Amino acid sequence: MADDPAPEMSAAEGRRAGALLAAARKKAKLDLAAVSARTRIPQRHLAAIEAGEYGKLPSRTYAVGFSRTYARLLGLDEREVTEQVRLDLEAGDPQSPLRPDRFEPGDPARVPSRRLAWFSALAVVVLVIGAFTFYRTYFSPGLGPPPLTEPTRAAPVNRPEAAAPTAPAPVASGLVVFTSLADGMWIRFYDGAGKRLYEGQMAKGQSFTVPADAVDPKAWTGRPDAFAITVGGRPVPKLAESEGLMKDVPVTAEALTNRAPSPSNTATPPAT
Repeated sequence: MADDPAPEMSAAEGRRAGALLAAARKKAKLDLAAVSARTRIPQRHLAAIEAGEYGKLPSRTYAVGFSRTYARLLGLDEREVTEQVRLDLEAGDPQSPLRPDRFEPGDPARVPSRRLAWFSALAVVVLVIGAFTFYRTYFSPGLGPPPLTEPTRAAPVNRPEAAAPTAPAPVASGLVVFTSLADGMWIRFYDGAGKRLYEGQMAKGQSFTVPADAVDPKAWTGRPDAFAITVGGRPVPKLAESEGLMKDVPVTAEALTNRAPSPSNTATPPAT
């Protein structure tokens, strides 16, 4: 009497996809270690797929994704293999319906690379720095260079003149030193011929000494209230007590010493 092949066929039905992959691997003369190195799939998971023991995998999604990558390496039809894996899974656990696979970690091409992750993090840092710079420039205009066009200023309010205070004895000689009282205060110094002596944003506490041999030195700044001035080591009034564009302001020792002190030294800049 001939042997009945039914039990053997029934045992193979539960791992038809695994048997197909194992046969293709042996035909390609590859071992599991070589396949694991090429696909980056753990060797124990490859052995479980070939044996049809999908319960040893982390989830059904891994079973489908790993099988697709395995089939691609061996040159098999990926769709045919993954459909067979789904059928094998349904046959092994009919009470747990399959859900559509949206992300299959077994496919290395669909896993975000480490380089992409670092690039994304760098892009976030660049965006944060750019937003901070924009915020500081847009909302703190006094910290940067003055605008190209001079702002319209309100006419000064006429107030009753008080008795003129006794003017201090003029100091007509000595080095003129400007010291910034805040960070990022912009100012430009130039002589009567327009030659630039200094221009930039000064940090808090940073000083600039007007050259003693400069001819008719002048200053230009949008924050005249942010600079302390000394002439020969003696403090003199600031250019102004409030912010506002001031240009072509003489900064010789004589001019600064003879400036009359007042609550606000702002003056309408001359037309350029």
